[in-house]
Amino acid sequence: MADVWLAAVAGGPHNPLMTDDVVLKDELRSAIEARKELGDEMEPAVIDAFVERIERRLVDRAHQGERALHGRREHQKEMVLGSMAISVPLLAIAAVFTGLPGVIAVCVALAVIAIVSSRS
Repeated sequence: MADVWLAAVAGGPHNPLMTDDVVLKDELRSAIEARKELGDEMEPAVIDAFVERIERRLVDRAHQGERALHGRREHQKEMVLGSMAISVPLLAIAAVFTGLPGVIAVCVALAVIAIVSSRS
């Protein structure tokens, strides 16, 4: 039962950081042993300390997820702004030398860049 609970807390069975699972299992075993040794009067303190460590880990993971999302959004913004910056001279050159087919080709390339950068 404890393994199921640990898997749910650690992010599920497909957790890429297996070391967290091992650390959580070790901490749970340590908390159980401490509870056995200290007796019933210290049980709430042991449980509270264990739960606090888990909550701290969950908050840290949430912050890591937010930082990763922010990084992806910044990358997407940079890709779109970069493609817009190179599109102005490319559109001018395409319009002068190839006409409408060149302008359409540049627009398609910009659309592909926007789609690819939004999926990654």
